[in-house]
Amino acid sequence: MSRLTEILEFNRSFVQNHEFEAFRTTKFPEKKMVILTCMDTRLVELLPKAMDLKNGDAKIIKSAGAIVAHPFGSIMRSILVAIYSLGAEEVYVIGHHDCGMTSLNSEEVLNQAAARGISSETIRTLENSGINLQRFLTGFHSVSDAVADSVRVIRNHPLLPSDIGVHGLVMNPETGELSIVTRGKEQEGEDSSAIPVHHHPHE
Repeated sequence: MSRLTEILEFNRSFVQNHEFEAFRTTKFPEKKMVILTCMDTRLVELLPKAMDLKNGDAKIIKSAGAIVAHPFGSIMRSILVAIYSLGAEEVYVIGHHDCGMTSLNSEEVLNQAAARGISSETIRTLENSGINLQRFLTGFHSVSDAVADSVRVIRNHPLLPSDIGVHGLVMNPETGELSIVTRGKEQEGEDSSAIPVHHHPHE
């Protein structure tokens, strides 16, 4: 059942009571940072609180697993817009332990799609047109490796300015604790250095 009516009723009250006043800010990130993180529900409020972020401090981009799937896809475009149009000076890629993408199985997803009415003809047509559904719908084995891969794509992007620091971290979704996967440039002239984290049993 859709929650649309409930949401719209609440929204009318929110606007009429001027509750938006507490969230007024500009479109420019006050802390000059853009964050790519996972869409996991546990991080919605936890991640900003654990990083001391308030409304207006950062641009936050979300995708399943905090993955940059394509160097010229919408995630990378959003990062570049945050840098060039909105003044971001650092990029943070933040994955988390116990991520659903570690167990994502393409066969299971396609079976679920079939059960929800997606025809085998549709799936065959997609595969015959050159789309690798197995790769598209498969997750990863290690969250820290996935974060490092996303950081690598961003750092090596031909349109990324050389003075932008790109950091990779993993968060504990229960406590909010952050562990560094790779540290980017923090000051002008400082080289990036990789700092491995210990793999969590629930990655």
